[in-house]
Amino acid sequence: MIVDTTLTFAARRNVPVRYNRDHIETTLKAMERVSEIRAKRERAFYKKRMAGNKERQREADRKLVAENEHLLPRQRASERMALEEMDEERVTVPVLVEKRKQKLKQRLLVGGGVEEMDVD
Repeated sequence: MIVDTTLTFAARRNVPVRYNRDHIETTLKAMERVSEIRAKRERAFYKKRMAGNKERQREADRKLVAENEHLLPRQRASERMALEEMDEERVTVPVLVEKRKQKLKQRLLVGGGVEEMDVD
């Protein structure tokens, strides 16, 4: 963020100018717009700089776990078996298809009576 054209605009602010109401109004609008542009560029710069952090952090976490695996609690054989059985049950459970109930809407007719309509 060192090189930015919005900074050169801000540097020209100390140049004396004869008072002109329209010129002051356009200057104030330009200052607001410049601050919006600067904030947008700063956000984009930050996002670009932080783009790969999740993957890098995840890799560092995996490396830490791999190095210190001896500190993690071990699973008992019975727990491992139960976990494998649960995984097998999840795979063999068929997917049930739910039927969507069709909504009906009633409309009163002018001559009397009721007409039913399907609603999507």
